[in-house]
Amino acid sequence: MVDKFEDHCWQDIISQEIMDIYQPYRRDIYVGERPALLAIDLYNLAYRGGPKPVHEVVKEFKSACGVHAYDAIEPTKELFALARAQGLPVFYTTSETRKEVQPASVHATNRQISRMDEDDYEIYKEFAPEPDDIVIYKERASGFYGTPLIAHLTRLGISSLIVCGESTSGCVRASVVDAYSNGYHVSIVEECVFDRSITSHKVNLFDLHHKYADVMKLAEVKQHFNQQPLKKAV
Repeated sequence: MVDKFEDHCWQDIISQEIMDIYQPYRRDIYVGERPALLAIDLYNLAYRGGPKPVHEVVKEFKSACGVHAYDAIEPTKELFALARAQGLPVFYTTSETRKEVQPASVHATNRQISRMDEDDYEIYKEFAPEPDDIVIYKERASGFYGTPLIAHLTRLGISSLIVCGESTSGCVRASVVDAYSNGYHVSIVEECVFDRSITSHKVNLFDLHHKYADVMKLAEVKQHFNQQPLKKAV
């Protein structure tokens, strides 16, 4: 019998002993009330170099996620289409690049910074924002830290988030932990988040699932909205 709570990508690296240790965290998982879609750092930089193995693309593009980024494109497009069909507010995060705020002096991580192109932090063409979407510009890993994200969520009456984007172990993790800390229910769509390291991806999804968020498959999110469609504003 399949253990639904643990039926995720980490099963091949997490031992049964560790599963048993995390037994107290098991619970029902769900999409929360009054949700918004939060897309973390789906910018051009993550897709540089094409759908190649990460160890190849990072030789030239240190921030690229290679094949992992491209594997997530189609399911993420499905998630966006679902969110828009349901009338969910859509939020994006990307890095702050305006010279007047001196972005070169503040970084989201300690990774070495190389030369940047002007469009590196523009949202990737497959997920281009629409007029009513909101783009949050951030200087640190979390989409919440030092940004107006909470103010926008409060204004719209949002109480839960559906999360996609990258990287699982970095900006996704930081944003999810801050969302949980600020009282939001968080659902992470497994097929729609990715990382440069598949090991970091799996370990962090396991940890986030048990402590701070509900990791859900795209099919489960679709099922939720099929059973409980949102009422669109007239």
